Amino acid sequence: MYIKKKYSKKDMAVWTLRESIFFVIMATIVTILYEVVGLKWLQLPWTPIALVGTAVAFLISFQNNAAYDRLWEARKIWGGIVNTSRTWTMMIKDMVNNQHAVEPRSQESLAKEKKVLVHRQIAWMSALRYALRQNKPWETFKGAKSNRKWHEMLDLPELNIPLETELSRLLDKSEVEYVMSKKNKANAIQTLQSNHLRELKDGGFIWEFSFLELENVLKEFFSLQGKSERIKNFPYPRQYATLGYDFVNLFNMLLPFAIVPEFWKIGQNLAEVYPGFGEYFIWAAVPVSAVVSWIFNTMQRIGTAGENPFEGSANDVPITTMARGIEIDMREMMDEGAEEIPLPHPPVYDIQM
Repeated sequence: MYIKKKYSKKDMAVWTLRESIFFVIMATIVTILYEVVGLKWLQLPWTPIALVGTAVAFLISFQNNAAYDRLWEARKIWGGIVNTSRTWTMMIKDMVNNQHAVEPRSQESLAKEKKVLVHRQIAWMSALRYALRQNKPWETFKGAKSNRKWHEMLDLPELNIPLETELSRLLDKSEVEYVMSKKNKANAIQTLQSNHLRELKDGGFIWEFSFLELENVLKEFFSLQGKSERIKNFPYPRQYATLGYDFVNLFNMLLPFAIVPEFWKIGQNLAEVYPGFGEYFIWAAVPVSAVVSWIFNTMQRIGTAGENPFEGSANDVPITTMARGIEIDMREMMDEGAEEIPLPHPPVYDIQM
C-alpha cells in the first residue's frame, strides 16, 4: 500500500510512540542512577557495545532486504495478474464467435457466454485475495497495538464481507455452491473456466487454436496464483526474524550503560571551560540514547512489517484496490453500462487497501 509523503513522518512517530517513551525512560533511569545516586560502576565499555551495534545493523539490513524482496515479488505477481486479466478479457471478447460453430447462436447468447467467462475471472481474483488475507500463525503484524490500530482503520472488505457474498454478485447460485464446497476456492473457479472453454470449443464457438491459447492464459493464472500462495504460505525464516528482534532489544537495553558514562566524561572536560554547561551535560545522554535506540528499533520494525506483503498493513501490496481496478477495466472492455460497474475503492487515510 502507499502512504502520501506528507503524512509519513507523523505516522512514523505515532507508530513507534510506545517504544520511544520506553527508550527515554530507560535512558533517564540509567542517568539518574549514575549521576544522582552516584553508582559510577554502572557502566559498560563502549567498544563491545559498538561491535554489537554493528552486528545488529548487519542483521537488520539482511532482514530488511529479504522483506523488501518478498514485497516487491508480490507486487510483480499482482502486476502480472492485472496484465493477464486484461489479455483474458480481450481474447474472450474476440475469440468466442460463430465462425466455426456447429449450431450458430445469437449475438446476445454469445455475449452472455463472454460475460460469464469474464465475471468468473473477476471472481477468481476475489477468491485469491480473500485467501491471501487469511491470517497465518507466523504473521505478527497485528501483534503490536499501533499496528492493530492501523489495521482496524483500513476496514478491509475481505475481513467484513463474506466471500460467498462477494462471489454471489459474479457467479450464479450453483457455481457459488460448488466453489464454496472446495478448500481452494480459486482453483475451483479456474476448473469451471476450463470446463466452460472446453464446452464452447466442442460446440465450435472457439477455434481449436484459440482454445489452446486461452488454456495457456489459464495456465498463467495458475502460475501467478501459485507464486502468491508461495509467499503467503512460506514465512520469512523465523530464526532470522526472532534473532533480529532479540538482538535489537538486547542492544537497546545495553546502550544507555555505554552512552551515559561517555557523556559524563565529556561533561567533565567541558566543565573546565564552561562549568555551568559541563556540569549538566550528562543529561544530553538521555535524548541521544533514545534516538539511537529508536533508529535501531524502527529499522527492525520496518523489516518485520514487510515480511508478509498480503496481511493488509499500510505497507503491503494493495491487492483489494488492484483487484477492483482491474475489475473496472475488464467490465469497461466488455462495454458494460456505468450502473453495472462498481466504483474504485477510495483510499483510507491516504492509504490504498
